[in-house]
Formats: sequence, C-alpha cells, structure tokens
Amino acid sequence: MLTDIEIAQQTKMTPITEIAASLGIREEELEPYGRFKAKLNDSLYNRLKDRKDGKLILVTAINPTPAGEGKTTTTAGLGEAMAKIGKNAVIALREPSLGPVFGVKGGAAGGGYAQVVPMEDINLHFTGDMHALTSANNLLCAMLDNHMQQGNELRIDQRRVLIKRCLDMNDRALRNVVVGLGGKMNGIPREDGFIITVASEVMAILCLAADSSDLKERLGNILVAYNLDGEPVYAKDLKAEGAMAALLRDAINPNLVQTLEGTPVIMHGGPFANIAHGCNSVRATRLALKLADYCITEAGFGSDLGAEKFFDIKCRLAGLRPNAVVVVATARALKYNGGVPKAETGNENLEALKKGIVNLGAHIQNMRKYGVPVVVAINRFDSDTDAELAYIEQYCKENGADLPRAARAAWNWRARCAPPQSSPPISTPFMRAICPCAKRLQPSQRKSTAPMGLPIQPRRRKRSRRLQRSAAMRCRSASPRHSIRFRTTQRCWAARLGSKLPSGTCASPTARASWSLMRGTS
Repeated sequence: MLTDIEIAQQTKMTPITEIAASLGIREEELEPYGRFKAKLNDSLYNRLKDRKDGKLILVTAINPTPAGEGKTTTTAGLGEAMAKIGKNAVIALREPSLGPVFGVKGGAAGGGYAQVVPMEDINLHFTGDMHALTSANNLLCAMLDNHMQQGNELRIDQRRVLIKRCLDMNDRALRNVVVGLGGKMNGIPREDGFIITVASEVMAILCLAADSSDLKERLGNILVAYNLDGEPVYAKDLKAEGAMAALLRDAINPNLVQTLEGTPVIMHGGPFANIAHGCNSVRATRLALKLADYCITEAGFGSDLGAEKFFDIKCRLAGLRPNAVVVVATARALKYNGGVPKAETGNENLEALKKGIVNLGAHIQNMRKYGVPVVVAINRFDSDTDAELAYIEQYCKENGADLPRAARAAWNWRARCAPPQSSPPISTPFMRAICPCAKRLQPSQRKSTAPMGLPIQPRRRKRSRRLQRSAAMRCRSASPRHSIRFRTTQRCWAARLGSKLPSGTCASPTARASWSLMRGTS
C-alpha cells in the first residue's frame, strides 16, 4: 500500500495556469509561485464582486481523537466527487502550520487519494504566508520594546505586556522567556514568551480582513499592553499598523492549488480553532463562492468549537450563508469514545460503538440548532464492518441527519475515485444527498445560538449551554471592557442525551474549557 507522500509524488499535476483558466481566471489576476501554485490578486475579486454567490457547504466533525476523523480528506473527496457528477466546485481550506506538521498530527493536505498538491510545498513553506505573519507579529513586538527603551512616552507598564513573539514551530522551551538582558543597550528586561504563529492575533486578523485597508485598521486595534494608569495601549498607538500591513501585502492574497484529480483548491490562512476561529480566510471563501456553484470549506476541531465559530464569528462578520453541513465521523473514533483503546479500534465492537455514538448525536444536534441541513460522512477504513456501518446509519436517521446507504463506502480514504471513462465513483450517491440539502435551504431558516445584541457574558453563557452542554459558567474580570476570563463546567453529553452511561464513558470534548478574550467584542 502506497503512503500519502508516495501517492502525491506519483501524481502528474496540472499546471496552475490551466487550473485557473478552468475557473475563468485571467492571466493578470494570477501571480504564479512556480508551475503548480499561485496567488489570486485583488483584481479578480473586484471583477467578480457582483456575481451571484454559489452554495456554501461546511465540513466539520465529531470531537478529535487519536483515531483520526479526516475532515480535510473528506473535504477533498467531496470536491473531487462534485467534479465527477458534473458540478462546478471549489474547495476552500486552511494552510498547514509547521508545528503540527512536525508534531503528532502531521500534515494538513488530506490523505490517500483525497489530497491537495503539491503536498510537500503546502506542508512546508508554501508561498511564504506564515513567514510574513511571523515577521509582522514580531515587528510589533520589536517596536513595543524599542518604544520602552527610547523613553517610553506612552508609559507602558512592562509587567502588563500582552502581545507575545511567535514562530511557526512547536518549541515549549520558548513559551516563557526573559528579554532585554545584557545591559542598558539591550532594552528593558521583562518577561516575554513565544506562541506558534497560527495562534497569533495577526493570523486571526488576516483571516477576517475584507481587504488591505480593513487589514490595516484591524492590525492597529491589536491590544498590546496597558500603561501605568491601567489604560490600554494599541498597535496604532505605536504607529505599527502600516509597517505590519506592508509585510502582509502578499500574504493577504489567497493561494490557488489543486487536488490529485485537478479540482481547484483555494488555501489561505490557518488560525487554530481553540485559540481563534479555526477557519480559512474570509477572502478565500468569498472568492470560492464567486468562482463556483459550490464552495466546500472546513472548520477546525469538532462542531462544538470550529463550526460554532464558523457560524457565529466568520459567517456573521462576512455575511456568509451556509447551505449544508457535513459532519465527519469514523467508526474507529466512535469506538474510541466508547472506551476502546486506540490499538483496538480496528476490531469490531458494537457495544463500544453504541456507547461512543452519543458524541456523534450531540454534534448532529449542535448543527441542527443553526437551522442548516446536516449530512453525516463516514470516513471509512478497511477495518470497518457492515454491522458497524449499518448501526451508524440507523442512528443518524433517528437523529435527523442524512446518511445515504450507498454513500457509506464513499470515503474509503485509500480508494481512488473512478477515472472519467469508467463507471461513476462510489462517492456520487453522497453528493446526490448533499446537493438537494444545499438547494432547499432558505436564508430565513438559518438560526444563531445567541443574538448579537446581548452583552458578551450572557452571549457566551447561552452558547455554552446550547453547544457545550454546560451546567454553569463562572466569570472573573478585573475590567469587563478589556478582559474576561471564564470557565464552564460541563454536564456529561451522554446524560443530556438520555443515556444511562456513567460520566467516565461520556465523549465530552473537555471537562472544562477556558477562554481569554482580550476585549469585550466578538
């Protein structure tokens, strides 16, 4: 059996100019980075801004487990299947970070025959976006330290600096450091630290910015520190936003690549879902909606985290209207949630599956609260049995989600879609289930978990109860305007679903969740 990288390296890729031409992208709107990747500049969106949007399909998943779920793999497979049944589709994904790439998780370009290529380039330096983001963030840190060194006109309190330096790598030794040592010429000594680039506020801002001017304004509003009077100091007070925006002049443009079968992929941005909103950039999604009849995108982690932020942050901010949601699950992950060790998830175990499937049920319920049709995708492995798949199918029907019988085998991630001259791929029944869902939804049917008019604490409390099944929420805040810290205590998901399982077998994403919101805004 070939590995992912062997499959990717044996694939003959289509020149990116041809991929762009298939979408109607003009030569002057494309900025190639070699033969197989390119950036899409502002002139493209300006030309297409009045074109009617396509249908937006979100791919999310159950809670992440060591057994793996395969959101990106399924997203790539959906896009390839769309092309097989004659649909005009574009995939919109996040860029990988070097931290997870060289960590336990690995790359973020799919797997098997549902991959995005050039896989090595994407998983490493790609088009340099991560470097630009790292430089912009660290420039702000350098200007802050230099301001304190050169007289500290803003009276910044070095004990209350919030911004941290970053690098795109896992390096726990740099989480907490002391800078400014070595004498007077080397700055003001203070505690500092490094975060990974994709966890930085600069990354989140890039992915929410509508254009260059919006990017510059948002960068200026970054809260970097407090002064000695307890008042906030922003990046614009340091006059850093212009220089930061200049460093991001190319990074703000989305990247165009392709799947193994030549389906167009717009890949841009990559904020972590547990730190920020966990979605690709607004600009990339908007472009995909203008270029195709269907845009297939994904959100990080499970539906209770990434998808919730997709709906309540990204969609609200950008005015996006999702038409359908695909919840990805695997029999292996559901058995793991039922108490089976990872090493034994490849064995048939219906009892464990029945215990763990309440996690899938909770995610289906979460997505139905947004008033969007839900389709479940089983990312099938060779070890899955017909009995397990039949049980999952029956459970989905009972919980109001579509799972076509003919589609259960659609996402065997090691199976190549059928070539054009042969019979239709096994994934086509799944697409025929999704397309009607995407068409029948009316804008008035979409719902939100909490109205925007509420203050931030009641809004988060309401979402916490509805999506995380929290019994209560405790808030601690020195200043509600600038910082809010709260912790939720969750009830067992299985108990909320009427299960008799003990809490130890409940597939809750976390026993406690905590967030730090540096400003009282969404």
